[in-house]
Amino acid sequence: MTITQAEQEKKTVALSSVAAAVFLTVVKLIAGYATGSLGIISEAVHSALDLVAAFVTYFAVRVSDRPPDQEHLYGHGKVESLSALIETALLFVTCLWIIYEALRRLLVYEVPVEANVWGFGVMVLSIAINVSRAQALSRVARKYGSQALEADALHFSSDVLSSLVVIVGLAFVHFGWTRADPLAALGVAAIVIVATWQLGRRTVDVLLDRAPEGLADRLAAQVEQIPGVEKCDRLRVRRSGAQAFVDMNISVGRTIPFETAHAVALAVERKVHEFLPNVDVVVHTDPAETQEESIIARLRSIAGKRQLYVHNVSVHESHRKLHVDLHLEVDQHLNLRQAHQIASLLEEDIKSGIPSIVELNTHIESRDTGVVEGEDVTARMPAVVREIRAIALEVPGLRDCHAVILRKVNGNLAVSMHCTLDEELSMAQVHQVSTEVERRLMNKMPDVERVIVHTEPLRQEVR
Repeated sequence: MTITQAEQEKKTVALSSVAAAVFLTVVKLIAGYATGSLGIISEAVHSALDLVAAFVTYFAVRVSDRPPDQEHLYGHGKVESLSALIETALLFVTCLWIIYEALRRLLVYEVPVEANVWGFGVMVLSIAINVSRAQALSRVARKYGSQALEADALHFSSDVLSSLVVIVGLAFVHFGWTRADPLAALGVAAIVIVATWQLGRRTVDVLLDRAPEGLADRLAAQVEQIPGVEKCDRLRVRRSGAQAFVDMNISVGRTIPFETAHAVALAVERKVHEFLPNVDVVVHTDPAETQEESIIARLRSIAGKRQLYVHNVSVHESHRKLHVDLHLEVDQHLNLRQAHQIASLLEEDIKSGIPSIVELNTHIESRDTGVVEGEDVTARMPAVVREIRAIALEVPGLRDCHAVILRKVNGNLAVSMHCTLDEELSMAQVHQVSTEVERRLMNKMPDVERVIVHTEPLRQEVR
């Protein structure tokens, strides 16, 4: 069902409540003054309040479905709660007047009451209409989560109970006990006060953004079952009309890729939508250390907090103590004092974050921080390309060398190449072969400053 149809259904049921309240107010007032019954008159006043409440409800359902704007970023749903609060206040005022008048008739003076067929007939008609309206309002209120329509349904439901009390009072009056009428009015007031108190408490809870008891804990428990979520905290739930808003922080592994973290957040949003219908969800992800995280991943994460990059990390364990060697890249424009200071700070962070490390050796090396101009000279140096291929193919384990590219950078050569190896080799063996290719080229060709080896598996058809 579209939003437009929902709005129309809510407006229709609200307008029908206005019409019913007008009719019942007029009929009860006539019957009340004709019989002199305070019970019927109190019912008429009750229905008059229903009429005011119905108008307020109609206004509320028209406004509450408006989309968010620059002044109401969470929408206009709280208008329904405000409407319900106004209706609650009106009901309390009505009850105070009924109690005052009933006590006057009990303690100060006695008003003659005529319990005739018209009085009974009006109250029976009132019950029939109120039952019909309460059912219709409750159905639409549950369907769209409308607090204003729920309040209106409560008005008509309380009318049913209070009308029954008035009928009982009139029956006693008919048999000669005239005090039954003000007592019936007090019964009406008691019923309405109890129902109004319950509605008022729920309404104030919504206006003060009070979440239902235990809801946040149940929702957090559901979220923490999702793979990838380490912890769920700072979970906040609030309601605005029929819509709920959920904000939460989730902790995910700090070493997982950004795309994976985003996928976990989307899974959390889907779970919240399953748990709470018609909800707007905001999920904030926080990086967290996990038990499955490797030592090397933890080292790189610690370095990443200082926006540093480490590689060639070696970890050795002896008597449950760790010895670590690593390479740290720093800006090539730094001097040794500045670079050493950065390395020292990183070492402090690592030893603080991983107390089991007893020895840490850091090799500092420079890193290019910009784009340098490199001229492709491959076509002009075919003999050098052949020499490079010949040197590379001397390395044991290398099956083929191709796609050799030469670039002239700052007077020296930068070499990139593709090398083919057996696909069954381990990555450690692949790294040894590629490192040996780099070493031999730089030893035998003094002009070569940098070598990049791209390794790829030997395809079946090449064998």
